[in-house]
Amino acid sequence: MTPLDPGPTTPDDLGAVAALLPLMTEVVVERGATLFAQGDRHETMYLVREGALKVTRANRDERPTILAVVGPGEMLGEMALLDGRERGATVTAITRAHLLELERDVFDRELERDPAIAVALLQDLARRLRRSNDTVSDLAFADVPSRVARTVRHLASKFGTTTDEGHLRVEHQLTQEELAQLVGSARETVNKALASLSRRGVIEVRQRTITVIDRDALERLAG
Repeated sequence: MTPLDPGPTTPDDLGAVAALLPLMTEVVVERGATLFAQGDRHETMYLVREGALKVTRANRDERPTILAVVGPGEMLGEMALLDGRERGATVTAITRAHLLELERDVFDRELERDPAIAVALLQDLARRLRRSNDTVSDLAFADVPSRVARTVRHLASKFGTTTDEGHLRVEHQLTQEELAQLVGSARETVNKALASLSRRGVIEVRQRTITVIDRDALERLAG
């Protein structure tokens, strides 16, 4: 599997958290609906089975900024299970999404039986922290074209589907402004970088869809 090849998530990928799957209930979130909002006190965790959701955060007197896009196999809200504090961000469905929900009281009972579950959650939080550190490093040191290439690569690894021609189509469903927020730059600058990649034959850009034509070139540009 190459870095750009999407693959299904299996219980083995989830480690000890897989033991929680029989205890979780299915939740369907329609496109545009909010799963939970910043400041909520709901102590529940979610595992994404299908679909895509965006994570946004708003500071006082500022518009929300998109922090991440999550997809199948990723967890949301696990911090509420560990500290019981209010939600630090808002999660909204970009597409119709199928999730599994776990209540904190169920988690607490299972944790007493199998403490390794906490380790698995901490490992997931550690991976998320590493991604956050990478994002901060990108904003500080990487130029916009490199950040755009890395964002496309990241989205392709999560949501890409292989076309008949062997390309990787990513129907990200983000607006131009949201995509720019994810990159961490102005919309006009990000659009210029996408256009440059398109002219070079690396990607093909259509409304809310990016198709990776040359995976090797995208890898080189992402660095």
